Amino acid sequence: MSVWPAWEVRDGAGATAWFEVRLEFGDGAHVDALAVVAEGCVSIEDVRAEPALSLDDLTALADWIEAPLFDACGIGTEPDREDLGPSPDRTAWPGGVEGQWLVAQKYRAAQEEGADPVLAVMSATGHGRRKSLRLIGQARDAGFLTRRRAPR
Repeated sequence: MSVWPAWEVRDGAGATAWFEVRLEFGDGAHVDALAVVAEGCVSIEDVRAEPALSLDDLTALADWIEAPLFDACGIGTEPDREDLGPSPDRTAWPGGVEGQWLVAQKYRAAQEEGADPVLAVMSATGHGRRKSLRLIGQARDAGFLTRRRAPR
């Protein structure tokens, strides 16, 4: 990840700083953002991504860039989320066969209700679309969900 200062505005209460941020991934994907650091908080003003970000990824973007931005402007960060333990509003999703079985249960329940099964798995696990699709695929591979039919 690269961070470049764009500009800074100082007033009696402190300073507001804008930064250009670029995240590059191994598969060629990238995210360019204009971020603002003010009063110890990170805000995103503009984002361009290739390929486009899901809503979950967009929500997580500030978390991805917070520590490097704070380092760039000399502000200390809070302890990492991992150091604080699991979030109180979401328990850790089990792995292995138990997690695959639970994914299948959430998926089928959403289908029966006429809801989007992928969104149901995303909501239950707290993961983004790509990770949830991987979990659904693992549940299929384990035999908990039927194989998808090829389009005709």
